[in-house]
Amino acid sequence: MNKIDFEIFKLAAECRNFEINVFNAVKNKKITIPVYLSAGQEYIPATLAYLIKKELKINPYIFPQHRCHSIYISFGGNKLKLVKELLGLKGGCSYTKGGSASIHSEEIKMIGHDGHMGTQVPIGVGSCFTSKKPTIVFMGDAAAEEDYVLSSLGWASTKKLPILFIVEDNNLSILTEKKIRRNWNMHDVAKSFKMKGYEINDNPKEISKFKKYFFKEPMLLNIKTNRLFWHSGAGQDNPDIFDRLNFEMKRIGNKSFKENILIKNYIDKLWQRQLEKL
Repeated sequence: MNKIDFEIFKLAAECRNFEINVFNAVKNKKITIPVYLSAGQEYIPATLAYLIKKELKINPYIFPQHRCHSIYISFGGNKLKLVKELLGLKGGCSYTKGGSASIHSEEIKMIGHDGHMGTQVPIGVGSCFTSKKPTIVFMGDAAAEEDYVLSSLGWASTKKLPILFIVEDNNLSILTEKKIRRNWNMHDVAKSFKMKGYEINDNPKEISKFKKYFFKEPMLLNIKTNRLFWHSGAGQDNPDIFDRLNFEMKRIGNKSFKENILIKNYIDKLWQRQLEKL
C-alpha cells in the first residue's frame, strides 16, 4: 500500500458511507424527494479530486451530472450542508432548493445541474470558453448521447479549451444497456473531434496515467464503472455487481478497514444529529 492509494480510499469511503446513510433515509421515508445515489461510482471523483487538487494543485470549475453526491464530497464540499439539503433543512448547500440532482457550491466552484439531461456539458464548455480556467465536466453514458453534448465537444476541441470531460459509464440509462442504445463509443467520438479520448476502468492507477494531460488541452475519459443502487431511490438492480471500493479495501488491507470504521462512525453521527431535527 502507498500513501496515494490510502488517501484516495479515504475519500471514496467518505462518499460510500454518506450514500449508505442517504439510502437508509430514503428507505425509511426520511427523504421523500427524488435521490440519485453515486455508490459504486465514487472511485472516479475520489481519484480525480486527489490528482487534481492534491497533486496538480488546481481548483477547477466543476459541472456535475445529476448523480453528483460523491463529486461534491470528493472535491471538498461541506458534508453537513449536503445532509441539510437532502433533508430539506435550513442551511443546505443549494439553499435547500436544489435537492439531490442540483447540488451547488460556490466554495468549491461546483455549478448546480439544471436537471435537463446533459446540459451541464454545453454550459460547462461555455463557461470554460469565457473564463479560460481549468474546468471539469461530468456526464453519464446516456447524457453523452444528446446532440448538444456532441456539438459542445467539437467546440471545446476547436478552441483548445483547458477542459476535462469525464463520462461515468455505468452502461445503463435507467435500465437500458448501452449496446441497445448505440453502436459507438464516446472516446472514439472525442478522437473524431481531434481531442484526446480514452476508455479506461475506474482504477486509480489507470486514471492517474492521464493526469499529465489534465487542462492542458481538451480531453475525454470514458471511465467504466458500476452503480450499486437503482437509477433513482433506494434499491438494488444487481447485488453481485463488482464493487471497486470493497475491492480496493481488501487490497489495501487492515489499515483501510480500521479507517472505514472511523469514517462510518463520524458520518453516521453527522446524519443522526440532523435526522433528530425532523
